Amino acid sequence: MGMDRRRFLKIAGLGTMMGFGGKAAFELLAPGAVEASLKDLPLTHAKKWGMVVDMRKMTHEILVACQEACHLPHNIPDWGDPRVEIKWNWSDTYEHTFPGMENAYMDEHFLEKDFFVLCNHCDNPPCCRVCPTKATWKREDGVVMMDLHRCIGCRFCMAACPFGARSFNWGDPRKAPPDLNPGFPTNPDYPTRSKGVVEKCNFCAERIAVGEYPYCVEAANQLKEGTLIFGDLDDPNSDVREALRSHYTIRRKAELGTGPNIYYIVS
Repeated sequence: MGMDRRRFLKIAGLGTMMGFGGKAAFELLAPGAVEASLKDLPLTHAKKWGMVVDMRKMTHEILVACQEACHLPHNIPDWGDPRVEIKWNWSDTYEHTFPGMENAYMDEHFLEKDFFVLCNHCDNPPCCRVCPTKATWKREDGVVMMDLHRCIGCRFCMAACPFGARSFNWGDPRKAPPDLNPGFPTNPDYPTRSKGVVEKCNFCAERIAVGEYPYCVEAANQLKEGTLIFGDLDDPNSDVREALRSHYTIRRKAELGTGPNIYYIVS
């Protein structure tokens, strides 16, 4: 029986997270075994994951909560220096988030507001095309992933990404300043990285694999329900599709043709 590397990693990861424990290896590797075990979990299956950000509800408090909720469990260190910072989600101004879409007559509310920003998990991700080792790839469900063990640190993907969604580890994350990172690594179940690799948001693939929402979605909606809406863009009955039907939304640099799957409700 043949099996590619990604399927093996999927099975190994799910076995750890879901506690398959005593099951024999042949049971886990049987065709359809993992898929069958996940069939009743609501978030595990999608044709194309996406997100709607309702900026009418977004606040500075929620932005901070989203970043902390993501960075702590993913063992993302704080270096205390913006020149070498590692970020999976962050905030930025309207003119930087949507360059070319501002004008001299815009309401200052938009220009002064901080926008929630993360990897767009594009339909046509240029980062995947340029990676020489295939350390970054797009899954069938639309999530753009990173294999940190395959990354050779060439940073071609960083140059190709028009959204600045990737960060480079200039130093060993395990040697980050302890005063800025108490108890680091904070999550022993998530691997820390080594010096010289690129990383980014993975839509919390480890959480959607077991039927849970991404950390940022959970944190934002605990403070204000409906701030971040996550779901299957190919399902006409999903919450994200309902939000897109009900509101006019914009995307970052959609004119470049990458097909970003993060949508913003701005007014």
